[in-house]
Amino acid sequence: MILALDTGNTHTIMGCIEKKGSGIEVTKTVQISTTPTKTAYEYAVEIKSIMELAGIDPTGFEGAIISSVVPQINIVLQKAVRLVTGCDALLLGAGVRTGLNIRLDDPGTIAGDLVATAVAAKMEYPLPCIIVDMGTATTITVVGSDGSYLGGSIMPGTGISLDALTRETSLLPSIDFTAPKKVIGTNTVDAMKGGVVYGAAGSIDGIIDRFAAELGQVGSIVATGGMGRLIAPYCRHQITIDNRLLLKGLGYIYRKNEETGKLRTRKRDGRD
Repeated sequence: MILALDTGNTHTIMGCIEKKGSGIEVTKTVQISTTPTKTAYEYAVEIKSIMELAGIDPTGFEGAIISSVVPQINIVLQKAVRLVTGCDALLLGAGVRTGLNIRLDDPGTIAGDLVATAVAAKMEYPLPCIIVDMGTATTITVVGSDGSYLGGSIMPGTGISLDALTRETSLLPSIDFTAPKKVIGTNTVDAMKGGVVYGAAGSIDGIIDRFAAELGQVGSIVATGGMGRLIAPYCRHQITIDNRLLLKGLGYIYRKNEETGKLRTRKRDGRD
């Protein structure tokens, strides 16, 4: 069993990864807050405690892999994982084999989470595949028909947009992310909900339309991330929701590096 960590700006999601034939299965997931000021020992205590509450044996992992968009805590997380599991975690970045041809102007600038979701999409969905990852930011990216990462678009996440709206307007209240009963709101709260939910869905639909026109055809559209399951149902396109896409991608990447024989999977005792 492999431990995969997806560290975003707000939360870190941990998943238990099992090999299932030629594929990958995520058997359990847990979540903790991403806090840049935490020490390795504080993260270790939290990771160990939440695993035990979820019935996960911290000593049952043969390896670990981390994807992080918060570089300042990468070393801290690696140490925390080593303290809890005894494994040296593979950090997704330069030098890690992914099997993905990245066709960007500067391939070194791509974030690890985008690589992982693209790898999983390439392995599990018809191509070309458009991936909508709705987290703190909303990224819409494309894996081409030949399995290459082509690029994409980035826009403010739904949560950021709502926070800006309520922060900069004195009379507008805080609301949750639920759609109103009708699109044309007849009160302030419903008008805000309609704007946030249908506005996000409409912007995603618009970018997908333009991507599809440039691609010529689309094999599949997949939504992931914390807001994906809330917004995707209101899009006009047929979108598959796969909240474990990134973790599965990390599993595929780990296995690919394991096959090279260069990946260190030996256990440590948790001490430096």
